[in-house]
Amino acid sequence: MTTKPEGVGSKACWFVGATYGSEDQTSRFFNDGIWLNGYQDKYLDQVKSIQTGDRIAIKASYTRKHDLPFDNRGQSVSVMAIKAIGVVKKNHGDGRTLDVEWTPFDPPREWYFYTNRITVWRVLPGDWATDALISFSFEDKSQDIDRFRNAPYWRERFGDTSIDKRRFFWTRFYEAIADKFLLYREKRDELIKGIHSIASKVDGLSNLKDQFQDGSAGPLKDICPFTAMGIFNRGITDVNRKNIATELATFLGVEEAIPDSFEGIPILNNQRSWFFGFDNKRKPDDIDALWEIFAQAIIFSDSDNADVRTDFISAYDSATERFGVGWNLTMGLYWIRPWNFPTLDGQSQRYISKKLNIKIGLNGPKGRCNANDYLAVLDTLETRFQEEAYPIHSFPELSLAAWLFKDGGISAHPNATDTDVQRGELESEPEEEITIAPIEPYSVDNIISDGCFIERVKIERILERLRTKKNLILQGPPGTGKTWLAKRLAFALIGQKNDSKVRAVQFHPNLSYEDFVRGWRPSGDGKLTLVDGPFVEMIRAAENEPSTRHVIVIEEINRGNPAQIFGEMLTLLEVDKRTPNEALELSYRREDDERVFIPDNLYVVGTMNIADRSLALVDLALRRRFAFIDLKPVLGKAWKNWVKTQCGIATEILDEIENRILSLNTEIASDSSLGEQYSIGHSYVTPPFGIPMNDAREWFRQVVDTEIGPLLDEYWFNSLDKAQKARERLLEGF
Repeated sequence: MTTKPEGVGSKACWFVGATYGSEDQTSRFFNDGIWLNGYQDKYLDQVKSIQTGDRIAIKASYTRKHDLPFDNRGQSVSVMAIKAIGVVKKNHGDGRTLDVEWTPFDPPREWYFYTNRITVWRVLPGDWATDALISFSFEDKSQDIDRFRNAPYWRERFGDTSIDKRRFFWTRFYEAIADKFLLYREKRDELIKGIHSIASKVDGLSNLKDQFQDGSAGPLKDICPFTAMGIFNRGITDVNRKNIATELATFLGVEEAIPDSFEGIPILNNQRSWFFGFDNKRKPDDIDALWEIFAQAIIFSDSDNADVRTDFISAYDSATERFGVGWNLTMGLYWIRPWNFPTLDGQSQRYISKKLNIKIGLNGPKGRCNANDYLAVLDTLETRFQEEAYPIHSFPELSLAAWLFKDGGISAHPNATDTDVQRGELESEPEEEITIAPIEPYSVDNIISDGCFIERVKIERILERLRTKKNLILQGPPGTGKTWLAKRLAFALIGQKNDSKVRAVQFHPNLSYEDFVRGWRPSGDGKLTLVDGPFVEMIRAAENEPSTRHVIVIEEINRGNPAQIFGEMLTLLEVDKRTPNEALELSYRREDDERVFIPDNLYVVGTMNIADRSLALVDLALRRRFAFIDLKPVLGKAWKNWVKTQCGIATEILDEIENRILSLNTEIASDSSLGEQYSIGHSYVTPPFGIPMNDAREWFRQVVDTEIGPLLDEYWFNSLDKAQKARERLLEGF
């Protein structure tokens, strides 16, 4: 195995499962020297994209509460066992079969916290967590557990924060109550009897009367676990909530402490505090469906098995079709596993959509979330939680922040926080089919093989500056491949050649804020309409895919007026401003309270020709927000080898071309009216796309006559005889 340190621009590694159904295939994979995708209809494109030489590991994911090498405070921890590592020797191209040279681990090596449920997990180097996982798996490095414990996403539960500063102690009580409820799934008569007994002892439980099919009314005879949980999560006094919680804990045998405070915990509307309808409205299996999603949610939260997700989706969608469930289901999921599920009560929806700019899909029954919509929000938030500058880092923090959030608006959705209503219900929207595009991996190796003559170490350094600074400008003389390199750096940063994640625009003197960010444009009906420019469109794209890097490439960034074109976005470009807390109003708003921020996974790469006399100096505010990389003409061994291989030009001819260009650049650099920034770049003498040259000398003469010569005339416009002599020296005896 290689011991090369990982970093941005390196090839992706693959972490794959080996259990399908209930059978562990690991031993067979070792013996046969293969890895097999056990699904006929999943992960096919991802597997096809795995390349010969890629590193691969067999993983097994699970959660654990005991026998951990650190104090987990009685809470479940995600664990990933690395059973084997290997190198791909052949990809059969069927989306299923790889030949692999395996190195097994016995016993498996255990990795904590940063895990993934997906069966085929593509891990791209370049972030501290991914680099640490790759080093642990393939380079026999130890995991820095303390760093992960104290990272934003895990700090509240497992970090070194002093006990007086820890919040959300209530979560342990709620999870313990849920665990005990699960034991009553087949003993619901005992559970409802116990709840009626509690109601006879304390105030605040007047909502346990049912209406039956025959028109009579009486005590509730059956109950779902969410409604049972809701008996102390309604709009009643904190005193009554604690009293009910105390009695319920005694009945269930829960030993966790009763919460001192209920701040930030969403509660049910007293008028609609059941998760099902009256007996005369509900179907015979409505309550059973709620028990099923309750059980599947606990399994899903406690397991990193990818197949469990499918069971959760099925149970969730079945439950949301039932009368009386509504948006309250997400609240119930949050109660039972607050570290694993977000609540989408009305206030949380407002915060998520308006403060965090995360879209909540409404493709389920009656215009609410279906399971895929809900999980899309969950996955997006979990990814964002791991960003240091993000305003929140867990679902309990989100709920508390939403509880404190005041924007003067109404609910993000008219039916938020309610159950079913009899009038004005919204029609559901058709669910979009979600497909995963094939991956074409791209790394520093590809940049070099495509014809970049810069040393590998410098390319890696440029990529690292782009990753950390977020905004980077390639500047240099004409012909140094700035535009060519910018897009390839973008591909290497995102780890794949994917034009949907990279967008190129060009600045020019007539470009405005309205063109680039947002402005009013004429529409087909003769009216004006507010249209987002490419920058806001890329912001939205990055928001919608938080786990994927996106890049906007701005060619000739100093040909326009960057300060005017960017507007308030110039402030938001800064690394420490890429958080909802720093969101600003746009000059043209769609809503009065609209705020926009640039997400952490959107990067900007600009190019700048420093030899153009027509351009003004770059604004200092722009300079402070970008890292500037100088590119120079690169001729030499790498250039000659590539041109010879790709174009068939003889080495002796390339030696002559190199010497003549270097001599010309020395003359330009020593000219007091020009300088090194006016050098002739290697792109002028690199045939495009590696086109073979039948007559290399004639090709060079044409380049001098039609490209380099006119440029020299521009350089020495007050001394054309000097330009002519320089041109003649380039061609003398050639």
